[in-house]
Amino acid sequence: MRKRTREPELRRAAILEAASEAFAERGYPKTTIREIARRAGVTHGLVIRHFTSKEQLFLAAVPSSQNLMAEIAGDPASLPTRVARSYVRRMSQSAGSDPFIALIRSVASGEEAAKRLFEAMQDESLEMYRHVIPGPDLEERVGSVGAYLIGVTFSRHVFQSGPLAAMSDDELVRHLIPRLRAILLD
Repeated sequence: MRKRTREPELRRAAILEAASEAFAERGYPKTTIREIARRAGVTHGLVIRHFTSKEQLFLAAVPSSQNLMAEIAGDPASLPTRVARSYVRRMSQSAGSDPFIALIRSVASGEEAAKRLFEAMQDESLEMYRHVIPGPDLEERVGSVGAYLIGVTFSRHVFQSGPLAAMSDDELVRHLIPRLRAILLD
């Protein structure tokens, strides 16, 4: 348990760090707000006051949700490169403990709460991409990017086997860029 603090920004940061760790270790369905509060050294009520629900807390704690708009904003022509680099960097820095990996495991095991959360993440991603790449089939393209990266995540970080798992980070970025370009821009 962390030492209690009265500074709101520090408490919020402690909550997010505790949530990220708990979700990565236990998965979305098995993690409780009370557990996160205990790890952060705050009260259950304070967690709810900051985030309103476990789902909102998860969305705030998952790096892609926090940084997706910053990563995708810019020239649509370089979007596949930005997405590939961002994805590989995030997964590499997490050393396999990214909460997104835990969510994939939960969804794969048929946990209903994880499915709802995954749908919320898809909706959030779609809204962000809408600002960068317009088009009548944007929903399908964004869904395809999500499905592709889930498959990569499963092979490389959950199953940890096969050619994608064996690639270096740089090789994976080079592998992802043309495929993401085909999905997003062609």
